[in-house]
Amino acid sequence: MNVLAILAIVVKDPESTAKINELLHENAKYINGRMGIPQKERNLSVISVILDSPQEVLNALSGKLGMLKGVTSKLLLAK
Repeated sequence: MNVLAILAIVVKDPESTAKINELLHENAKYINGRMGIPQKERNLSVISVILDSPQEVLNALSGKLGMLKGVTSKLLLAK
């Protein structure tokens, strides 16, 4: 059963961008939308991703993103 979720990604190290994009590309079939907003004055970027996928896919993706240098990720699940 799929779950609707918002994945928030905060990127403080731009060198992690390629790996972030790779992980998102691997899960592209679950992504409904994506928006990235640079915060130049804070030297970081925020990416929000809307997903409709199995819970285990969401957990794995968020976990993999969170292990990247300078990257924080959090999930918000719809009830």
